[in-house]
Amino acid sequence: MKTFTKKDVLEKAAEYNVKFIRLQFTNIFGTLKNIAITIEELERALEGQVSFDSSVIEGVVGRYESDILLYPDPSTFVIFPWRPREGAVARLICDVLNPDGKPFDGCSRSILKKNLALAENLNMQFQVGAEVEFFLFQTDEAGKPTVTTHDQAGYCDLTPVDMGENARRDMVLTLQEMGFDVSSSHHEIAPGQHEIFLKDDDALAMADSITTFKFVVRTIAQRHGLHATFMPKPVSEYNGSGQHLLLSLWQNDSNLFYDENNPKGLSKAAKHFIAGLLEHAGALTAVANPLVNSYKRISANDLAPVLAGWSENNRSAMIRVPSWRGPGTRVVLRSPDPAGNPYLVMSAALQFGLDGIKKSLTPPEPLADDIPTWEIKKVIRQMGLPRNLEDALRAFRQDKTAWHALGDAISSRYLEEKEKEWERFQSKVHPWELEEYLRNY
Repeated sequence: MKTFTKKDVLEKAAEYNVKFIRLQFTNIFGTLKNIAITIEELERALEGQVSFDSSVIEGVVGRYESDILLYPDPSTFVIFPWRPREGAVARLICDVLNPDGKPFDGCSRSILKKNLALAENLNMQFQVGAEVEFFLFQTDEAGKPTVTTHDQAGYCDLTPVDMGENARRDMVLTLQEMGFDVSSSHHEIAPGQHEIFLKDDDALAMADSITTFKFVVRTIAQRHGLHATFMPKPVSEYNGSGQHLLLSLWQNDSNLFYDENNPKGLSKAAKHFIAGLLEHAGALTAVANPLVNSYKRISANDLAPVLAGWSENNRSAMIRVPSWRGPGTRVVLRSPDPAGNPYLVMSAALQFGLDGIKKSLTPPEPLADDIPTWEIKKVIRQMGLPRNLEDALRAFRQDKTAWHALGDAISSRYLEEKEKEWERFQSKVHPWELEEYLRNY
């Protein structure tokens, strides 16, 4: 992570002729928000003196409101490359505080910092990499998004078949100019689907990066006349979009997931961590797969991570352990989708993994490399992830470790609003129902 100070921010802003600064923050449900201030207000903002009401963070305007403050993190200062250089626009990511200076209990970024501090007390550092998938769709004459893909390309295709290559290149260049460490990018399996791989970083920096990443990708797509969506499953016929998280724990510059004395190079800590994730798989799914639509992606097919299990090669497992060993040993959490709040997903994953280490939990045997599609449906009944949002929320509500990871305030608000979302879905008649039933009943 960068180590800018408040003084550095003021100097950089003056050097690059910044006129506007967006103070960005994320609400409980992972939506990026901001307040724009002028350069004249920057010094006051850096002291945490910009206030607003708490309903913006809770995601529900009109509830009981309390005064809260934005406290910018100087290390997140960056200038938007796509804005004019004259009168430039920059951003700062903020923590949300109460007027007394203590973290606001609805601030998901502060929750992640709290969980990381618990790991630090155990002399552990949590590192995360991210493979983020998204679709690029055409827009109509009014500029509204459609579900018409801009190409018919497939996995790792290139131009002229991959018509999104120029947009993806501009996204990567913009991200790099903003300080992102991008490992790779390519066209994904489905038409119009793409992936960009962000290299491992401190978990807080990665959560900040993923939040910014989605904002940048959508902005650059719009400049190419396209709409970028991180909706998990926007088209029934195509694979959905995932957000694979590459997790590792470090101690004194050593990867705790690697054991050179183990025949397979995987340490006891790694196996306990995996067991913790699997033990809390239901609650984790409620956070990592937060939409009704999320469960259309994690359905029975040969690519979706639908099983609460682990494997080196089986893509139906929610956890995969790649064959790399040594410092490159990682536990890949494959089940999350890009609609989740990264601060909460990482908080939950860390706490569940540490719970496995604390209790010395033992994971089940790794899944066989290949399970035929017809057999997956049977296995799902035995060890599948929740089949819908309601089931996942029920698992979260009953999981004390999940409440501890996210805190009572966020947990209760998240459950309340997500349960309302499920009920809204349940009360609607959907086109599939009309096609299936209207003529016959």
